[in-house]
Amino acid sequence: MWIPIIIVIVIILLFILSSIKILKEYERGVIFLLGKFQGVKGPGLIIVVPVIQQMAKVDLRVIVLDVPPQDVISRDNVSAKVNAVIYFRIVDAEHAIIQVADPFGATSQLAQTTLRSVLGQHELDDMLAERDKLNEDIQKILDEQTDAWGIKVTNVEIKQIELDENMVRAIARQAEAERVRRAKIINAQGELQASEKLTQAAERMATQPQAMQLRYLQTLTEVAQPGKSNTILFPLPLDLIKPLIEKFGGDSPRPKVQPAPDDGKSGGN
Repeated sequence: MWIPIIIVIVIILLFILSSIKILKEYERGVIFLLGKFQGVKGPGLIIVVPVIQQMAKVDLRVIVLDVPPQDVISRDNVSAKVNAVIYFRIVDAEHAIIQVADPFGATSQLAQTTLRSVLGQHELDDMLAERDKLNEDIQKILDEQTDAWGIKVTNVEIKQIELDENMVRAIARQAEAERVRRAKIINAQGELQASEKLTQAAERMATQPQAMQLRYLQTLTEVAQPGKSNTILFPLPLDLIKPLIEKFGGDSPRPKVQPAPDDGKSGGN
């Protein structure tokens, strides 16, 4: 007599226990009543009636999706392998369950095609130098496409761009040529500035002969340093000795030439 009652009690307890669901803070439950969408519940303790109601659990945390290497041909016909990583999360549990069968797989496939499409519109130099802009463009396109799925793409990062070995050597030669060009430009600018300063110094010394004499004497002092046994020949500027010539030899009378005496043996004999 008590056995049927015990069996009924056990069935009721199992029914109640199977109806109790506990969802964590980052989880939501999409409830279907006889196959029709009823609502989104959670977090915490919820009741799901077996057989009549079904629940699909959704994780709302940020998900990191690794995009496998993709063969990309840039706008300047350079082949490269590019891989990336995508950060996204589900913001609408209803759309993530109803609108798409596999939100993770769909996002991954969309990220691969978008990566090839966006990078193929740029040249190799842009791919290497403007990663932030490319990341922003890819993230914007993905976010617009996945909005109908209740997915928010928060960030996209291009991890690595692998090039052919010949292309790597070509880029190295290009970088070296660019450094040589910059070095020549800097050297030419330095020569130009030095020539301008020398021209200004020469013009100033031309107006002041004393400055030229002092500069000449300074050079002689630097050359005649003790311990130097080299023989040095240097020109003597006339500007230095011109005052001496004018003082000692400029005012002395020129010697008169005496006529030769007539000895009577020339001429009419």
